[in-house]
Amino acid sequence: MNSLIMPASTAITLALIFYTIGVFGERRAGTLKKSHLALFWLGLICDTTGTTIMTTIARTSTAAVSPLHAITGLLAIIFMLFHALWATFVTVRGSEQSRRGFHKLSICVWLIWLIPYCAGLFIGIPVFHFGDAAVLAFSVCIPALIGIVLFTQKRKHACC
Repeated sequence: MNSLIMPASTAITLALIFYTIGVFGERRAGTLKKSHLALFWLGLICDTTGTTIMTTIARTSTAAVSPLHAITGLLAIIFMLFHALWATFVTVRGSEQSRRGFHKLSICVWLIWLIPYCAGLFIGIPVFHFGDAAVLAFSVCIPALIGIVLFTQKRKHACC
């Protein structure tokens, strides 16, 4: 089963890369484009693949596994799926105004997605020996701080 850790970690890291490029590319462009939509779907596919592999590893492991990471990971996938579906709708049928304002939803979903990503890092790095409360606290604080920075900085585009 340890041979599955690398593909799972790679898939989840690719999810981070695709999703981040999609979210911040959309934010920088000031409007939702088909290329951003493709990146959202690629991020969702990679995250779901990595999470599925990690679930297989956890089920066959004899080590105690915290339900915290599983619950936050499932919620993140649900949010990502909603986000990708809504982005598809906005791309196909949405108004120009909805395309321009879509980045606010994207950033919120990305920040929520970062919670289980950070939790996985804290749980998966052997040097950290945090309990669930500490993992959750750190995993929420990091995206919260990033969110504060993102939502309080001045935008260069007048439309956003």
